Amino acid sequence: MQLENNKEIPAVNNLVEPQQWVHKYADYLYTFAFNRTNDEELSRDLVQETFLAALQGMNKFEGRSTESTWLTAILKNKIIDVYRRKSSGLINRKDAEFEQHNFFDQEDGHWNDAYRPQLFGIEHEDPVLNKEFIHFLQMCMQKLPSLWLSVFTMKHMDDESTKTICSELNVTPANFWVIIHRTKVNLRACLQKNWM
Repeated sequence: MQLENNKEIPAVNNLVEPQQWVHKYADYLYTFAFNRTNDEELSRDLVQETFLAALQGMNKFEGRSTESTWLTAILKNKIIDVYRRKSSGLINRKDAEFEQHNFFDQEDGHWNDAYRPQLFGIEHEDPVLNKEFIHFLQMCMQKLPSLWLSVFTMKHMDDESTKTICSELNVTPANFWVIIHRTKVNLRACLQKNWM
């Protein structure tokens, strides 16, 4: 394989086929990145960075997973780095604790009546309605502040644990739950306005 300056890359690892990566994995990796960033240009850049990082680290690939899984893991780490860079607008801890007390009863920790989530009415099994819903959900997600989008995506799309998200994004557990609640409230309002 050759780089831009026509220097040969020695065949370090016969478990990977970098010359096939774009053909085999670019579309999948792009879709994976776009679903988590909602940004076409950023998604393309992340896929390119993933391929470069994989080229640089292919001698470390031991074949314990497929190439696709390995490349996806690299991309996932790149996306988390983007989330970290965008998470500079953290909520003040005192504000988060104050808001948490407003949302929840201090005695039993349950929702206060004013903030209790209401039924949404999207229990349809109709694939057409589901496609419509996903379209509007993605549209509403694009309107979220980047930190909220990062937290929501890691929690509900990537199934990351709360502890991992707090650690990766440098968010306290109180901030995390406030962000999750605000995100859900905003998404619900946006969907009710635009989809229903």
